[in-house]
Amino acid sequence: MLRLLLTCTALAGTLSLSAQKLAITFDDLPAHGDMPPTVTRQQIADSILHTLKQQRMPKIYGFINALSVQDEPETLGILQAWHDGGNPLGNHTWSHPDINDLTAEKFLADVDKNEAMLKRFDHHGDHLWFRYPFLHEGDTVEKHRAVRAGLLARGYKIAEVTMDFEDYLWNDPYARCSATGDTAALQYLHDSYLQVAEQYMDANRKLAQQLFGKDIPYVLLMHLGAFDARMLPELLNLYRSKGFRFVEMPKALKDRHYRTDPEGGDEGGGSYTELLMSIRSMDTAEKEKPYAKLEQLCPDGAAAVHDK
Repeated sequence: MLRLLLTCTALAGTLSLSAQKLAITFDDLPAHGDMPPTVTRQQIADSILHTLKQQRMPKIYGFINALSVQDEPETLGILQAWHDGGNPLGNHTWSHPDINDLTAEKFLADVDKNEAMLKRFDHHGDHLWFRYPFLHEGDTVEKHRAVRAGLLARGYKIAEVTMDFEDYLWNDPYARCSATGDTAALQYLHDSYLQVAEQYMDANRKLAQQLFGKDIPYVLLMHLGAFDARMLPELLNLYRSKGFRFVEMPKALKDRHYRTDPEGGDEGGGSYTELLMSIRSMDTAEKEKPYAKLEQLCPDGAAAVHDK
């Protein structure tokens, strides 16, 4: 995933605030992460869809893992609501496997298994966009090429990511802290979420500047989680305040800078720009996020979340 050293203070004065295009996408439909007590997955999805409609967002791609519907049949309604809201669905594999753990053939079989659910909602080919789980595109050059060739033969285009702050990190602690009612912890989650999002907004733009000498249309990775639903209005306002305007993902990915295949074979994976930097032997640095603190917040809430 991301391997960035945040140098946002220095970047703030160098990056232009001219209107930049940004496409937002959501992974792990219809079910992601833990939920606070009394909150359902349908409510999480409905909240996100309400915000998207209220803020007049363009069509937003949601990438699905249909295994979730098998495990939680009631979540089929989430995919229906997403579709009914005019938002396309894309392929994120059936069971969200790590490509590093499978052969190319078995990975592509998992992609194929997801097709039946996608075609249930799409008869026009809108679903033929693919997002790699964990942003892992193959731990060897040979596997990367075999999977990429298989996807292209099936008609898929790759839904690359160029803006990411690992939003999913906040969803499980939010469920735990909601269960305990820890207002100080909830405030920390709120503040740190926006702080890290802003820091990585600048850091991801810096990667594009290093690679291309300019900004490009960006694609933001998010997840269908409970805290994402709560924070989405503020997050969208943050991006707008920084000069971004929202576009549909296919429009962003038409940009010529997305035409390179990052086929270096990288076990750690990463965003499109990170993978390009890796194969070009350009330096990236370790990511800085409050991993330990987020993991340790509100431990007493774990039982309430998992036993409901």
